[in-house]
Amino acid sequence: MTSQNVLRQILDPSGRADPYPLFKELRKTPVARQEDGTYVVSTYREIVALLHDPRISSDRRNLATPSGLSLGFIGLDPPEHDRLRHLAMRHFGPPHSPRTVENLRPDMLAITTRLIDGIAGEPRADLVDEVAYPLPVAVICRLLGVPVEDEERFHAWADQIIETLGPGEEDRAERDRARQAVQAELGGFLAGLADDRRRHPGDDMLSGLVTYHGPEGSMTPEEVVSTAVLLLIAGHETTINLIANGMLTFLRHPDLLARVRSDPGLIVPAVEELLRFEPPVQMLSQRVALDDITVAGTTIPAGSPVVLVLAAGSRDPDHLPDPDTFIPDRPGNEHLGFGGGVHYCFGAPLARLEAQIALTELTRRLRNPRLVTDPPPYRPSPVLRGPRHLLVDYDGVEPGR
Repeated sequence: MTSQNVLRQILDPSGRADPYPLFKELRKTPVARQEDGTYVVSTYREIVALLHDPRISSDRRNLATPSGLSLGFIGLDPPEHDRLRHLAMRHFGPPHSPRTVENLRPDMLAITTRLIDGIAGEPRADLVDEVAYPLPVAVICRLLGVPVEDEERFHAWADQIIETLGPGEEDRAERDRARQAVQAELGGFLAGLADDRRRHPGDDMLSGLVTYHGPEGSMTPEEVVSTAVLLLIAGHETTINLIANGMLTFLRHPDLLARVRSDPGLIVPAVEELLRFEPPVQMLSQRVALDDITVAGTTIPAGSPVVLVLAAGSRDPDHLPDPDTFIPDRPGNEHLGFGGGVHYCFGAPLARLEAQIALTELTRRLRNPRLVTDPPPYRPSPVLRGPRHLLVDYDGVEPGR
């Protein structure tokens, strides 16, 4: 089977439930040129090398045929990327705001408890709609200062943007147009919120982005909006999939679910293993070669699009033993679940904590949970992979804490 046929099957939504045999086939050719000139990289060592190679750009304006893709600072290279990331991080994490995420722990637990209480009287629930989706949405809205009553509109916008992401150049212009239209709507919504925060700043992150001015300067109004778009989308979409993929994995392995229930401390390494075994971000499709780069004996010409298949790399048997087995306390788990290099996931601490809390409470409180449908229906995106719904039957709900 050629790499073109393998990638075509990976991108086909009909194979979303189990792409891992296809990733195994893809790894036979670590760096594979596709018909449209895209180079697909699927092995761990080569992916890590390119994540740290300054000759690989995240700015699609560097393509031989430039694209209009805009994803905030993750779509930029240093020094533009570094300036905006530092300005955003100032209000999110160390060294200036070291306890921002940890201070959200009580709120995360309270929201999770309320959501699980809400399904206590039912014999069946959709864990995506009832828990995995509303928790990260409520948290990121609270963090950024987005009114929760607007979250339904915001989620629809995020869905539409995500479905335009993915490798392949044939329909790139059409997808760019669709994304730009949605981003214009979402951007207008966030610009209005930002203007309000300039006049009436609060203690939320959006207020910090619009009011801060320091030695590294400040964000322009356009940069505030593009950063807020990025944080809102990335801040909930990946976590929804991480929680849903986690519960699906636990429910498929009752012995594993029993271990996590009896040993709550196991959830920390188990979430790391989930990020390796069933990562919410399957691939990075917006990279560009700035120079001719030789990888695993193949030369990627300057200007070529590059796809890094993180999910394939994290299951590379040359990287770790028994990669297709879920080992909750796997030692030396150097996965690619949050990418790497200068673009290492900005929101990794937030996603980890939300998943740890949600999965701990779901495994602890649901009595005898059972999958209704396996495999469940999946969202169509090949980039952000997770169940669209996760129906579960159970015999009741334990009291909250």
